Amino acid sequence: MTTTTDTGTAIDTARLDQLLGAAISDYGATMAAGLVVLGGRLGLYEALADGPLTSAELAARTGTHERYVREWARSQAAGGYLTHHPGTSAADDRFGLAPEQALAFDPDGPVNAGALFGLAVSALRGLDRLERVMRSGRGIGYSEQDHGVIHGIAEVFRAAYGAYLLDDWIPALEGVPERLSAGARVADVGCGYGVTTILMAQRFPASTFHGFDYDTGSIERARAAAAEAGVADRAHFEVCDATQFPALGYDLICTFDALHDYGQPVAAARRVRECLVPGGSWMIVEPQSGDTLAENLNPVGRMYYAASTYMCVPNAISQGGDALGAQAGGRTLRGLLSEAGFSDVRTAAETPLNMVLQARV
Repeated sequence: MTTTTDTGTAIDTARLDQLLGAAISDYGATMAAGLVVLGGRLGLYEALADGPLTSAELAARTGTHERYVREWARSQAAGGYLTHHPGTSAADDRFGLAPEQALAFDPDGPVNAGALFGLAVSALRGLDRLERVMRSGRGIGYSEQDHGVIHGIAEVFRAAYGAYLLDDWIPALEGVPERLSAGARVADVGCGYGVTTILMAQRFPASTFHGFDYDTGSIERARAAAAEAGVADRAHFEVCDATQFPALGYDLICTFDALHDYGQPVAAARRVRECLVPGGSWMIVEPQSGDTLAENLNPVGRMYYAASTYMCVPNAISQGGDALGAQAGGRTLRGLLSEAGFSDVRTAAETPLNMVLQARV
């Protein structure tokens, strides 16, 4: 069915209804993001882990006000994040977590949906700053971002890396597990809080790990985390740009969801090639992406394009270079690697959100 506006433009009403439905869904999700964050801060999800509760019981357990908790729980149930168990009256309604919901909101689980929303809320705090640079063309380095953005990135990726890195991605790299078990030197370039560096150090005690990141605050957090994990003697961290990290001769160099953030990705790739020992490998983990925009017009693509607008592209521009963006695609990445001198590139592993490349000279 179509209708016509006052200016004579034909409108497909079915398409308009679909667009409005998407807008309502997005509005609800945007508003729900803050409520998810509060649910984590107030311990509401944790309190529901042992079974369904009424809003009064949930408020009593968490030291919160029942009327707020009631509305929070209803919103969460409407979004599918909690399960509603109807009672004989509204006061008897119970709210709980199905096993899948409990897993999704477990901060130590493989999803950690709460961290995703925490990152989104933190990114939204920077709207005014993002508006200014979109007008001026300047960049925003990660050190200029809200602290919650840096923390949120670490927490979001901690879930994925914990689920895949040690048992799926590294075993998929030809010749790498054997080197790590025997004793190798590894560089983690763009290591952030050192999540991946520490995971590898814990699994491979014969190897030595070096984490590099240009953000001083992240390196300080990484050093503290390594000490807490008991691997500070084998996991060392240094403030350093991706194009200038020390050439210590590495058997494995890793770049986790960071290559597209670099201002000079080709220069960084050339530095990696210079720093690898003969037979060494570069593991590049990047967001899953098709090679064309049409292939990325889907929920995953939208998520990554949005995050890239807030964080990845501004960071690359702040370093004075071209911005690949978080949806660069395998073809673009392989072209970049070829330009840097890598002749052997293979896709080692894939997940719905990541691609893992192994590059060798």
